[in-house]
Amino acid sequence: MQRNEFRCFHRLRVRWAEVDMQKIVFNAHYLMYIDTAMSDYWRALGLPYEASMHVLGGEMYVKKATVEYHASARLDDTLDVGLRCTRIGNSSCLFTAGIFCGDRLLISAELVYVFADPATQTSRPVPPALRAIFEGFEAGADMAEVRTGDWNTLGRDAGRVRTEVFVHEQGIPAEIEADVHDISARHAVLYNRLGMPIAAGRLLQQSPGVGRIGRMAVDRSVRGAQWGRQLLDALAAAARARGDTEVQLHAQRSAEGFYRRAGFSAVGEPYEEAGIAHIAMAQRL
Repeated sequence: MQRNEFRCFHRLRVRWAEVDMQKIVFNAHYLMYIDTAMSDYWRALGLPYEASMHVLGGEMYVKKATVEYHASARLDDTLDVGLRCTRIGNSSCLFTAGIFCGDRLLISAELVYVFADPATQTSRPVPPALRAIFEGFEAGADMAEVRTGDWNTLGRDAGRVRTEVFVHEQGIPAEIEADVHDISARHAVLYNRLGMPIAAGRLLQQSPGVGRIGRMAVDRSVRGAQWGRQLLDALAAAARARGDTEVQLHAQRSAEGFYRRAGFSAVGEPYEEAGIAHIAMAQRL
């Protein structure tokens, strides 16, 4: 088993509480590491787990887990947990996991999941849509697409994502979150392969040649999988396509690092808006 066999990885650092009296990671924790990596796998697929299972009409249950121990992890080791779907049967899916320290394989594992009715826990055939998503991801296919358009076209889905993030999660009043600029803005919505909106943002015309990106929102359960960056790049590309030479945005301070990594620089001093710390940022196109 090699690192290059995996497309999805979860990185972690061994904590003191995970080491046993032999000063190595207690064997049962490796299954917890793999289960944590499974959450990253769903994010990489662009699938908010609970909402996606509701759409698919079932749940994924572990039927069998097999672990083989090759070497031990120790306190403060940085581990990479690789996960891939290796086989799909009628109602079951086989996942293979590898836990690496650098290029050294420490743990290999196989987990059999069964797709089943959540009420009765009786097996059901793996839905064709989910089968296609697993197969597509492992083949290197894109798991989401950005659509751009006006409010009449995308407003319902954009509003759904923004309301969940800004109103329900962050507590911003609904009357502040939605404004008159939505009608004139260029909107972008990121859809997963089930057709579910998982991220949204908009582009305004700040002034001639200057665009303003705003209302950037990503579904909480799939954050950290580069979906926000894909959406941001699409909005910047839309600004460039209409002839803008600069894009500006007002970033929440908690997301400042994300925008800096995307090439934005801070402009001016931090300020507060809707009870949340912000900073203005800009990027030349």
